[in-house]
This record gives sequence, structure tokens and C-alpha cells, in this order.
Amino acid sequence: MLDIKFIRENPDIVKKDLEKRNDKEKLEWVDDLLKKDSEYRKSLQENQALRQGRNTITEEINKLRKQGLDFKEKVKEAKELPDKIKDSDEKLAELKEKIDYYLMRLPNILHESVPVGKDANGNVVIKEWGKKPKFDFELKPHGELLQELGLANFEKAAEVSGHGFYYLFGDIARLEMALVNFAVDSLSKEGYTLVEPPLMLRREPYEGVTELEAFDTMMYKVEGEDLLLIATSEHPIAAMLMNENLEEKQLPLKFVGYSPCFRKELGSHSIDTRGIFRVHHFNKVEQFIFCRPEDSWKFHEELLKNAEEIFQKLEIPYRVVNICTGDIGIVAAKKYDIEAWFPRENLYREVVSCSNCTSYQATRLNIKYRKGEEKEYAHTLNSTAVATSRALRAIIENFQQKDGTIKVPKVLQKYIGKKIIGKKEEK
Repeated sequence: MLDIKFIRENPDIVKKDLEKRNDKEKLEWVDDLLKKDSEYRKSLQENQALRQGRNTITEEINKLRKQGLDFKEKVKEAKELPDKIKDSDEKLAELKEKIDYYLMRLPNILHESVPVGKDANGNVVIKEWGKKPKFDFELKPHGELLQELGLANFEKAAEVSGHGFYYLFGDIARLEMALVNFAVDSLSKEGYTLVEPPLMLRREPYEGVTELEAFDTMMYKVEGEDLLLIATSEHPIAAMLMNENLEEKQLPLKFVGYSPCFRKELGSHSIDTRGIFRVHHFNKVEQFIFCRPEDSWKFHEELLKNAEEIFQKLEIPYRVVNICTGDIGIVAAKKYDIEAWFPRENLYREVVSCSNCTSYQATRLNIKYRKGEEKEYAHTLNSTAVATSRALRAIIENFQQKDGTIKVPKVLQKYIGKKIIGKKEEK
């Protein structure tokens, strides 16, 4: 969230940013937030004065009693204080609740390079890479092909778990593991520390990393427990330093996280009824950086470069998209997507999301570092390295062979020990 001090000192910047987002409702919040913040600080002083007054009156009563003087008026005054303090406490709680409501929902301040647009149609393509493959045969849907090859079962997964789940077998499961190992190896060589995080988080740290709406639309909750299944390893890695004070020399901290990811969302718009592209559970390798504010835009480009290199080595054509104001959400100050080419549909689909969240998550999570005599909020950045289910589909489509087999990208062949999967004798 935005630091309230920043909002007090820069209300025009906040309002201008909301205008850019075309968010008229939240634009109206700013003045009321500042008004309630002023009331809260004034009421807090009054509350502290009442509590101090209670101590003072107690001392005065004791003093008058020792001197044998009349202290009835002071006792009367003392009896009135608990109700005044209670009323003051209730007023403070009411003001703080409304202030927190605003702060948890006001979006991050966008970078000046974020394009203005109402929705995804306003996203701007900034780069294309790779040669799109041409086929002299009709590509099969990836889910259908996997089932024909005996490498997946979607019907049984739907029976035992519901739609949006899958069984993978044999070489396609090995290919998924190869993707994970390849991505982890690539980032480890760049100085990123491997993290296998908790797969569940309590609500308090989770509120520090994502939009509140996600708790209803995306998150799986553990019944009867203050626990939620993680949607990405980004979230527990960010929460790993909650309430920590770092030394400047510790930064940057670079991590590569691996985890299963659990999400309610299931895209009915997907053209494949049986498939692994948009599902309730998938595995993902994630990049994450904690850094100083002055370094975060440099590292944003580094994260993008790392992800691009992974897809270049996989030989999957892609494009890079600068996400516009109407499609970016509230947490990121700037976001790139990498969209891989899917030849059966003849279109690009998102496979990587790369965000600079500046101090937004760190403010919520209270992650600071010492800079001289002062403490500042760190910046956090995240990017997909590879979401295996989406990358697998991209491989299946771009490397599908006429005989129904799938060519293994050269960079993965050493991990799986094969150049082709799906040969009939290997079923």
C-alpha cells in the first residue's frame, strides 16, 4: 500500500495517478482519507491527553488526601474519564478502520512509462522474438494429443478432483521436471538463491502481497484454519521478510522460488476443454528481488531479460507487452507480460508476468532497510521464470510433429535424455 506520509505530502500525485487509471471512485477517496487522517491524529493527541490526565488526577487526589484537603471534585472528574477515554478509543478505532480501508485499496503509483488504456486492448507490444513455425498438417489440441499418446488423463482427474486438474504420465511429466530444473539452473548461475517456500500462508501476511479481491476470486482457503493455499511462490517469499529491518549492505536479495500454485480461476474462454493451460493447480519457477528503491528499475529489466532468455533457449517465439493502466491491477507500478506464440490458435498468450511493485508490498509487510540514520521501505520485484503447464503447452504446439510426436527443445534434451517423446513404442 501507499505510505500515508507519502499521501499527505503528495496528494496531487496520487490524484493524478488515479485519473490516469480512470478510477473516479478512488479519486474521491483521497480528500476523505486526508480528512480522516487529520481527525485521527488530532483525536490520538486528545486520547493521549485524557490518559495522561487520568494519571495526573490520580496523583492530585493522593496529594490532597495526604494533605487532608477536599478532593471530591477531583474524584468526580476522575469518574468521568473512563467514559471519555472509551468514547475516544471508539472514535479512533472507527477512524482507523476507514483509513485502513482506503489504504488497502488505493493502487500503487504507476511509472511514467506505463501506457494509458481502458483495458487489455491498451497494452503495447514493445518487442517480438523468434520465427513462428509453419506446419503442413493440422495441429491437434494439446490435451487431445497428450491423451492419445497416453501422457495425460483429464477425465479421471475431473472425476476425482473436478475440472481444471490433470494427470500427467511418463515423458511429459519428465519434461515438466526438466523445465523446472532448467529454469532453476539458469537463475542459480545468475546468483539467485533457490527457495522452496511454505505452500500455505496466514491471512495477515497474505494481505501484504496481493489485492484483497483475490481472497474471493482466486484463493483457496483451508476450512476452519487461518490458512490459504498459495497462488504463487512470490507471496510467501515476499512475506519471508515481514516486519524485518535489513541493513543496506544486505541488498539486493535475489531468490528463485519453486512451488505448486493453487488458484480458483479457470478460464472458460480457453478453446481446449481438456488441457493444461489455465487450471486450478500448476507448478511454477518464480524470480523475486528485494532491493533499494534506486535500483528497482534496473532489476525490473533484469528480471525480464532472465525470462526472455529462458524462452529464447526453449526456442519458443514470443512478444513482450507493456501492460496499460486499465489492465495492471493495484500492486505493480509497472508490469511486462511475455506472451508465447500458440500456432494452433494463431495468437499469443501470456506465459510470464514481470512486475516492479516498488514499496507497495514492503509498506504493507513492514519491510525496511537502514539507510544511514534513517529507515526506508525496500522495493520488491517479481517475475515468472516458467509456469510449467503453459510452457508445456507452448512446446507441444510449437514442436508438434506430423506423426503425432513431440520434439524436445534442445536445451531440455540433456534433462530428459530424449529428442522426441510420444513415439508409439514409448507409450
